[in-house]
Amino acid sequence: MTATTSPGRVEHRVALLTVDDDPAVSRSIARDLRRRYGSTHRIVRAESGEQALEALRELKLRGEEVAVLLADHRMPQMTGIEFLEKAIDLFPAARRVLVTAYADTEAAIDAINLVDLDYYLLKPWDPPDEKLYPVIDDQLDAWSRTDRHPVGETKLVGHRWSARSSEVREFLARNQVPYRWFASDSAEAHALFTAATLDDPQLPVVVTPGGDVLVAPTDAELADRVGLVTQPRSDFYDLIVVGGGPAGLSAALYGASEGLRTVLVERTATGGQAGQSSRIENYLGFPDGVSGAQLAERARRQALKFGAEIVTTRDAVGLEVNGPARTVRFPDGSSLDAQTIILAGGVTYRRLDGPLLDDMTGRGLYYGSALTNVAACAGQDVYVVGGANSAGQAAIALAREARSVTILVRGPALTQSMSAYLVEQVEAHPRIRVMTSTEVAAGCGDGHLEGLVLRDLSTGRMTTVPCGWAFVFIGAVPRTEWLDGVVVRDRHGFVPTGPDLLQDGARPPGWTLDRVPYHLESSVPGIFAAGDVRAESAKRVASAVGEGAMAVMLVHRYLEQL
Repeated sequence: MTATTSPGRVEHRVALLTVDDDPAVSRSIARDLRRRYGSTHRIVRAESGEQALEALRELKLRGEEVAVLLADHRMPQMTGIEFLEKAIDLFPAARRVLVTAYADTEAAIDAINLVDLDYYLLKPWDPPDEKLYPVIDDQLDAWSRTDRHPVGETKLVGHRWSARSSEVREFLARNQVPYRWFASDSAEAHALFTAATLDDPQLPVVVTPGGDVLVAPTDAELADRVGLVTQPRSDFYDLIVVGGGPAGLSAALYGASEGLRTVLVERTATGGQAGQSSRIENYLGFPDGVSGAQLAERARRQALKFGAEIVTTRDAVGLEVNGPARTVRFPDGSSLDAQTIILAGGVTYRRLDGPLLDDMTGRGLYYGSALTNVAACAGQDVYVVGGANSAGQAAIALAREARSVTILVRGPALTQSMSAYLVEQVEAHPRIRVMTSTEVAAGCGDGHLEGLVLRDLSTGRMTTVPCGWAFVFIGAVPRTEWLDGVVVRDRHGFVPTGPDLLQDGARPPGWTLDRVPYHLESSVPGIFAAGDVRAESAKRVASAVGEGAMAVMLVHRYLEQL
């Protein structure tokens, strides 16, 4: 059954969507909505969560907007909360209303935590003039005042085995920019090339919603044209946060909410490694789990709400101390000054070492990037390299579409590095297998990945397996080279802070203050570190968020003494 809309199509009408598995109830609420709003809004009715999601996808593809989602809580195949959680990804600005037959406090609390629920509507809603319409009027008013910035669809033309095409896909996806992919040899791509008078252009080619054609753009050029913020509004702040992962977003949120002029600079996209996770199930307050992208997007919106600036495609390459100011320098020669800095740049995955492996990066071998490629891996045999939580989450996500997923682990068992709940899910999945005591020794292929050479660490035996898709989640390498000569780093590149800087009670070399460094303070007064980049940190999302908030508290303490 297809979701139905009110008769008489009118262009550009904003939609109200209602979903209830009881046909009589579904028709009743749709009838009441049409009576009041049918002349000004499109009323969309569905009788299952999946049917409603399909309707939302169609609306998204047509570039239409959805103002209000009304979902019955107790649907059998997909609960109202589960539906609203998925709907957020399609229409994050839509107002969310959960409908239930009685006051279910637990469901309301879950919905508030999981989907930022806007209202809790009890059945029956008779008379609608008193119990339904005032609720919908309030939600429409709130929706009309939101800063939605609807963005048209960006067109991306590339080749599957083009490393830069893969990078651009990842950049757009992680920055929540709607795009449509066209293979470079498709008829659609040739039509775009003809319209843009391009003859065998360098890939990728991006066509923005406004019709601008970008040939092999840099991240900064792309960000400028698709509506991302790439320039700070000022040149001096109270606080610069470097890095947009959980620690950085937390620091930006708390800094701005507590009155500090705060800017967050991020080289690619907010969310960090956590933002690429398909599902985080052990984060406090989300009993049913939450995707990394959803968590990052909500944190980003919160930080912006409190006045923080978030600037993308800003890669910090240098740090200076100029009297009371701390200066961050960027590749284009520009810089930003602030009284304090929080280093929250996180870590990147360690690169595989072996013949042809570097050449295959972006051509079948990817570091992270699993979520972007789930659909493309349908029916394929996929390899995931790594034994930590990120690898387990990626394997489960890929197994939704792949024919098989093989996890390669250097250690003797997953239990040494992966959370118990993930180990149970991996071991129970019929399409996932685990190869322990195994590492990747080399890649195979002509222009793209066609196989992997695996080394058994117990016997030294080499085996070549066919493989067109491999995703790597190993190691933790901090991006801290730009701090060299200014901030003390340990031998692995992580930033020691607070007590870890003291040697036999002595303060670090060059320390100019009478006090010892605060708990999250680096070897330079006023420069703090939070999250994975900090030496001896817990490397967990919850602890990174906590450290970001704690670092802001210490920033206040530092500023009070200036």
